[in-house]
Amino acid sequence: MMDKAVILAGGMGTRMRKQDRSAALTADQARVADTGVKALIPIDRPFLDYVLTTLADAGYRRVCLVIGPGHDNVRDYYTQRSPPNRLSIDFAIQEKPLGTANAVAAAATFVGDDDFLMINSDNHYPVDAVRAVRAIDGPGLAAFERQALIDKSNIPADRVQKFAAAVIDGNDHLSRVIEKPTDEQLAELGDGIYLSMNCWRFTPNVFKACKNIERSSRNEYEITDAAQYCIDHLGETFTVVRSNSPVLDLSSQQDVAPVTRLLTGADVSY
Repeated sequence: MMDKAVILAGGMGTRMRKQDRSAALTADQARVADTGVKALIPIDRPFLDYVLTTLADAGYRRVCLVIGPGHDNVRDYYTQRSPPNRLSIDFAIQEKPLGTANAVAAAATFVGDDDFLMINSDNHYPVDAVRAVRAIDGPGLAAFERQALIDKSNIPADRVQKFAAAVIDGNDHLSRVIEKPTDEQLAELGDGIYLSMNCWRFTPNVFKACKNIERSSRNEYEITDAAQYCIDHLGETFTVVRSNSPVLDLSSQQDVAPVTRLLTGADVSY
């Protein structure tokens, strides 16, 4: 079974660096938040340690952290401590912050000819979802039920409203992902709307897609556009794994306290 995972950990952390005096942060959390490196926000252990534990629990064994050229603190943390028991950790450099598809492209050497999981470093995914993505045949997406995210996670409803919505056909295949859907588009999807939280299974074909897509309106190369290219131009069928489990989101300083409450005491072992 697939055992490789690529974690995007090279973002600028603009929202996390934005000062918020109402956020309940410890001194250590405030210091790391100022750097924008969300993966290292301390919750007893760095936030990314909990993400890695979930991957190890789900059966993944090889991980590549895609970091920026200035993120030596991430590399130092994971190379200057005792080697992990269950995971091997490699690194790839995204030279410029040109979007999620550009970040994925940086991991091509690590991936080689294998399928792989792609996730964000600032999300803590449920083990059942990443295990299910590992078990499917070919490319896929874990899609999370919108109301479950509102009810069970730390993510405010107004933020959930802006998340990308998955259009799923009757065979549980992905037709497309709608970035920042309008109210009208959401209404057309009906009840039980499922959202993308960037928990993808890709084949190496995604690297061809990353080379062929155009920049988005944000002037970035988006992984959703690469996935759509795989569907429309490379004939790939993405199986959707539906989940009603929560995903924790560590985007801003306001997220740190609720995520800390939810993860404190959780086992860390990778």
